[in-house]
Amino acid sequence: MGLNIKPLADRVLVEPAPAETRTASGLIIPDNAKEKPQQGTVVAIGNGKKDEPLIVKVGDTVLYSKYGGTDLKLEGKDYLMMRESDILAII
Repeated sequence: MGLNIKPLADRVLVEPAPAETRTASGLIIPDNAKEKPQQGTVVAIGNGKKDEPLIVKVGDTVLYSKYGGTDLKLEGKDYLMMRESDILAII
């Protein structure tokens, strides 16, 4: 992965997991009814704030708030730029 982007301060770049395309019973979910994923992989991190180093690391799988982050499209892929405080847990 050769992304040439460096988040600033406590910001984290996350690649969202793909949205589910089928229900548990096997029904196909149309694009307009898909839930926005709340899980993804950290692909880049900032340096943290002066007195608050970042806890997450590149490669961590994280859960984040449903409406957290800013949508970005880089090199044809979708990403979210968010503050570390928008991340709820590392899984």
